[in-house]
Amino acid sequence: MTDVVIHAENLSKQYRIGERERYLALRDVLTRALAAPARMFRARKPAEPNGNRSHIWALKDVCFEIWQGEVVGIIGRNGAGKTTLLKILARVTKPTRGFAEVRGRMGSLLEVGTGFHPELTGRENVFLNGAILGMSKLEIRRKFDEIVSFAEVEKFIDTPVKHYSTGMQTRLAFAVAAHLEPEILLVDEVLSVGDIQFQKKCLGKMGDVAKEGRTILFVSHQMNQIRRLCQRVIWIDQSEVRTAGPTGQVVAAYEAGQLSAEGTAGKSFVGWEIEGQGNCVRSNFQSLVLKFFVALKEPISRGHLGVAIQNGSSATLVGWGFDNIEVSAGLQEIRLKIPALPLRPGVYNVLCALFDQGNNLTNGRVVDVWEARPPLVVDTIPLAHPQEEWAGILNIPAELNVVGKQ
Repeated sequence: MTDVVIHAENLSKQYRIGERERYLALRDVLTRALAAPARMFRARKPAEPNGNRSHIWALKDVCFEIWQGEVVGIIGRNGAGKTTLLKILARVTKPTRGFAEVRGRMGSLLEVGTGFHPELTGRENVFLNGAILGMSKLEIRRKFDEIVSFAEVEKFIDTPVKHYSTGMQTRLAFAVAAHLEPEILLVDEVLSVGDIQFQKKCLGKMGDVAKEGRTILFVSHQMNQIRRLCQRVIWIDQSEVRTAGPTGQVVAAYEAGQLSAEGTAGKSFVGWEIEGQGNCVRSNFQSLVLKFFVALKEPISRGHLGVAIQNGSSATLVGWGFDNIEVSAGLQEIRLKIPALPLRPGVYNVLCALFDQGNNLTNGRVVDVWEARPPLVVDTIPLAHPQEEWAGILNIPAELNVVGKQ
């Protein structure tokens, strides 16, 4: 990975609120020119001063480089500017300022049916897209059967694309983008349109493309997919690059940012950590020591400590409770040793509750209830199902063997 294939510098895009940018095909431009030639030469109405319009920056001063053979994830909340970035790289829209230099033949899957002419058949669109990518008819024919088989549209390949369902358009669009051997492949969240089997097949194909040394930019809200496919991630936040770097590090920071920034203020709890690891688990199947630091004004003689780990939906995944503990006054360290924590990669809340029952076993005194900050980060290799909805909460390896019976 020594060659830079994408270089973006101060890439910015501004839109006027309420105005939708239109993308005209060549046929549309020619039709308008023939229907009313004079319009092409009329003076355009001067644009209103910026002060009379309300504008937003969909992308602002974005800079990065992508090297040949990299698989790079683009993450961020809805409206952050991810799709705008891919549209600029794909030359679908122009930047307001800055530039993006792209070196190599590019294929893109940005929206359902992107690049398809609705009046042409599936077959004709495959050859049209191949020609746009600079491929010869011989090259396209060599890949044609594989494309149609992958898309599962054999019966409808000679039907105009305008009669295809959304799923059929998506399958064919991805098959064309992935199989016509672009050197750079841009894939937006459009994969979420398909069913589970289709998504699985697409992820497998992108893995194959990556192994061939081609470059992929992949936008997804499914962090499981990002972790499995990408070596590096760019986090776009409010139209700007928030951070970029190794996948585990950036995804963990992004997921942590989705949780409440403040948590619950601790009265007695003053901090926590995993011994030797900060607040990050990097191996699911080894002994961990969770250390909680408390500052007590009074000693606890018959205490109860409760510790729970919750996901982002506030569902308790595991919890522990300990009775009859004694804690002296002052700054103290409470150590909780667990043999393993096989949670799937992600960010979790750690909740702590400390009570002092003393001589009153019915109505003990609440010393502190604390939502730990920073949150717990599990940054391990994904071992569960690649689809978020089927991955569950545990990250446990499994081995499958098919044994035939005589």
